Amino acid sequence: MAKVGKRTAAAREAFAGKENVTVEEAVELIKANATAKFDETIEIALNLGVDPRHADQMVRGVVTLPNGTGKTVRVAVFARGPKADEATAAGADIVGAEDLMETIQGGTIEFDRCIATPDMMPIVGRLGKILGPRNLMPNPKVGTVTMDVKAAVEAAKGGEVQFKAEKAGVVHAGVGKVSFDASKLAENIRAFVDAVQKAKPTGAKGAYMKKVSLSSTMGPGVSISVDSASGN
Repeated sequence: MAKVGKRTAAAREAFAGKENVTVEEAVELIKANATAKFDETIEIALNLGVDPRHADQMVRGVVTLPNGTGKTVRVAVFARGPKADEATAAGADIVGAEDLMETIQGGTIEFDRCIATPDMMPIVGRLGKILGPRNLMPNPKVGTVTMDVKAAVEAAKGGEVQFKAEKAGVVHAGVGKVSFDASKLAENIRAFVDAVQKAKPTGAKGAYMKKVSLSSTMGPGVSISVDSASGN
């Protein structure tokens, strides 16, 4: 059995018996016990009553967190000509066409978000098996296939978070940093939960939002009352 460090043991003790707490209680608990030497990310996980293998139960969407994520997002844009210039001016980190496709095919993926103009999709489509599993494939449903590359790049850089249910019906995302004010973290958490709630698919049956959990990068998790997380 792996040896548990003093900090981990102390955190687990502090979290013991804490279940279905309010968002505010969870945030304070996590902030007080996040002792890593870096600014840990606050991560949320939602267990949903869906089976994403069925098209009418897929959950995906995008939300702009009111207080940002605290994360530096590297953005790649597939575009040519004036649209490529527009992307660069908006702050895109990587801009290209066939050259960018070849770079990705070669195994180099140095970005967190991928945006494309519609005319570039025949090229981007060849990368489906690479970008798809990493949730990086541009998609018009979440605004990453668009002619307005300026707005898309600025949104990606400004705290926009994409989400998608995994095989087990779990949605997870980073919703801020431990260094954020507790009130700002709580606001981000409720904005994210509200967005997932609004993305409820038509095929969802029974309880949709089963469990909401919060943790820091290196810390244990704590479950939050669904009512508190959804602002009810």
